[in-house]
Amino acid sequence: MIKSIKLTSFGPISNADCNGFGQINLFIGHNGSGKTFLLKSLYAALKTVEAYKRGKEQRSEKEILSDKLYWTFQAPTLGELVKKGDNNLHFSMKSDTGESFSFSFGNSTIKSVASITNSFEPKLDNTIFLPAKEILSLRDVILEARENFTAFGFDDCYYDLAKALRPTTKGRNVKSFSDARKKLDEVIGGRIGYDEKQKTWFFYGENNRKYDMSITSEGIKKISILDALLGNHYLSKGSVVIIDEAEANLHPEMIAKFLDIVYLLAKGGLQFFISTHSYFVIKKLYILAQQQKMSIPTWSFENSEAQRFDLKDEMPENAIVNESIRLYKEEIGVL
Repeated sequence: MIKSIKLTSFGPISNADCNGFGQINLFIGHNGSGKTFLLKSLYAALKTVEAYKRGKEQRSEKEILSDKLYWTFQAPTLGELVKKGDNNLHFSMKSDTGESFSFSFGNSTIKSVASITNSFEPKLDNTIFLPAKEILSLRDVILEARENFTAFGFDDCYYDLAKALRPTTKGRNVKSFSDARKKLDEVIGGRIGYDEKQKTWFFYGENNRKYDMSITSEGIKKISILDALLGNHYLSKGSVVIIDEAEANLHPEMIAKFLDIVYLLAKGGLQFFISTHSYFVIKKLYILAQQQKMSIPTWSFENSEAQRFDLKDEMPENAIVNESIRLYKEEIGVL
């Protein structure tokens, strides 16, 4: 399990020292405060650790990381990722078993990371990044854009997810994963499937009626992606799931049910890193933390730095929470 990460002069982030991660971790803050930069930097690091020495991979850690940063952030040069006005950025990550991974480079860097250290053992579990937008209906477009045109557009978060979306495979799953899949099917009112002949994803709703994914709601598509990754065993105990804007395209009631499923999967061994702008997400996770006596570390990004809270102990001091309280007081004032 990832226990800590530290970023210095990375994009909009001056300093983020995030220590003491749990199974579910939350990041909140204004647009442009650095949440997505942090999540993508963590993603690039984890995918480098996973790819190194896996299968027939012959590239060095530097080569893998440089390529992953380039295609994940899609900046003209890697040096563009260094905070404006600073000379160098630094990233470090540690696991709960003491493994470490770090890298740094300067603002003049073109495509190759200058310095990297890695003591992680080869990692068999997969990390996945679930972006705010669903990709089931765009999967083939994403794959074609990258593999045939090698052009910027859909970054590696989308491309890697598109590759991971394979049909369901046979085999026993962890009980908590099976329970979560049943709840996912209940939440979306059906299940997804893949037509081998047409090479297309479908949604099977009430009475097993078959619908093309293009005419199903964004929320159903988004949750179906998680169901597919559990069904094809891409995710396993020890996998890391990064969710950017967990509330995107979801009704508040569906947000609550979706986070109940996240809790079940976290109990089964998945580790989650979630960003949000939503008071509903924060409040639901706060309630889960109280009900389950579970630590949910939360980082609030204000003024380009990160302040730590724990939803087991308190609601965080943050503009999202403060605005919700302000609106409540305004409502009381007009009643």
